[in-house]
Amino acid sequence: MTTSRPTPSVLKNDLYQFTMAYAYWRNGMHLKPAVFDFFFRQCPFEGEFAIFAGLADLLDFLENGFRFNDEKIEYLRSQPLKGADPEFFKWLKTVDSSPLRIYALAEGTLAFPRVPLIRAEGPIAIAQILETPLLEICNFASLMTTNARRFRMAAGMDKMLLEFGLRRAQDGTRASYYSWLGGFDGTSNVDAAKNLDILPKGTMAHSFVSSFSDHSDLNSSILRSCVDGKDRNFLEAVLKVRSELHFENTNPGELAAFIAYAQTFPSGFLALIDTYDTLNSGLPNFICVAVALNGFGYRPLGVRLDSGDLADLSKKCRQKLHEVDTEYGFYLLGGIKICASNEIDEKVLLSFEKQGHEIDVFGIGTHVVTCQNQPAFGGVYKLVEVDGKSCIKISQKRDKMSFPGRKDAHRLIGQDGKAILDLITKHIHPTSLKEKTILCCDPFDETDRIAVIPSEIIPLHTLIWDGGLTSPLPTPPEIKKRIDQEMTRLREDHLRTVNPTPYRVSLSLELYGHLQDILRRNMVVPLIK
Repeated sequence: MTTSRPTPSVLKNDLYQFTMAYAYWRNGMHLKPAVFDFFFRQCPFEGEFAIFAGLADLLDFLENGFRFNDEKIEYLRSQPLKGADPEFFKWLKTVDSSPLRIYALAEGTLAFPRVPLIRAEGPIAIAQILETPLLEICNFASLMTTNARRFRMAAGMDKMLLEFGLRRAQDGTRASYYSWLGGFDGTSNVDAAKNLDILPKGTMAHSFVSSFSDHSDLNSSILRSCVDGKDRNFLEAVLKVRSELHFENTNPGELAAFIAYAQTFPSGFLALIDTYDTLNSGLPNFICVAVALNGFGYRPLGVRLDSGDLADLSKKCRQKLHEVDTEYGFYLLGGIKICASNEIDEKVLLSFEKQGHEIDVFGIGTHVVTCQNQPAFGGVYKLVEVDGKSCIKISQKRDKMSFPGRKDAHRLIGQDGKAILDLITKHIHPTSLKEKTILCCDPFDETDRIAVIPSEIIPLHTLIWDGGLTSPLPTPPEIKKRIDQEMTRLREDHLRTVNPTPYRVSLSLELYGHLQDILRRNMVVPLIK
């Protein structure tokens, strides 16, 4: 199974998972059948959608990491569970993921608050131990993928997005992996690119540019022409263009660095032009090398801006490139890619669209891989049923309350092909879905109900693990395609960056009644005298 991370250890866990497992065992409860839901209460980034991700990594953990060998048992026995009954450790050594059943949304599916993304079923002690690994894996993956999709929406579908965040990421390979799933076109992370079977992307560093003083630092002045296959003097050709365009007053070290890079990668020449002065040195030096490359039969790729007013600089660069095309009578430079990087976040991308720009490619690092606008996803894992009896978490804050029992979720689609709402129902053939008109109840407001006549009902949960994988997992490109398709199901007002329309999540009439019954039986009513 190809995943985005090394398989974690079952000890990468919270201590209380093991203390609770021991307490269940001591009380003879450890094998009681239980159901846990993984869900979130509020969409990230002040938006109205999330994208579920991390399922492949979770299943890899279940298949390869969820077991206790002698070394792990000995550590638990001698340290955190010192003094526990030896028979417990004998049982723990037999524990693995084979008794578990996992129902889940398909990876890459749009997700909304309170809809279970995963339903885990199995012996309560074993399902309890799964909690922290599941949350650690899926919370980060879902947050990263959602963040990347928001960047894609802000940039526009016609722009290229490259992830450059490895040096800033807390979990670099996973961040790169899920950025790509969420909508980025590439990554500078070679390891992640290898896992995804895509080509890594990148340009040059300021250090390379500043390492040259002038053309005397060049190892050679020769470049083989792909027009006639002969070695020719490339330095001479560049200096000739420089003289023709009167670009002599530029930084000579920068020009030498561009020549050296073009000699090394003549078919991949993309220059970083802001080391000294973008418009008065970097761009003119790039043009000299680019025009000379064209004479040798190679097409330059573009320029990269890494500082300053990126939108304004991109427009001035494009204008100058068109002017040179006009002077030489060809269409070579006007269509090259202008790339921009330097602390670009979602708000910056949106501002670029408002003010206008000529940027084709965005290199984004820190703000996508660290999710600075919201560093945690907030998914939770709650017990909803044990030994056939529904359980509930009640709080004075209604958004902290869980929905009881084993449940299924369905997406109701309207005549326009857009999602109307998600409906949570009791498990196994809910009667409400057999009706042409489906009554949908707000979980917290008895008076807020709507009747829906859907054109399509999409079941959201699939049994993906039953002691082992139940079917082959989709490939990363297939997950990426699913995300693109999922986004077309959501109305534009739900996708707005500012004040998006809340997406409705409702309960079936049966589940709403069950919820109220459980609340009546479990709520503690204050007694006032």
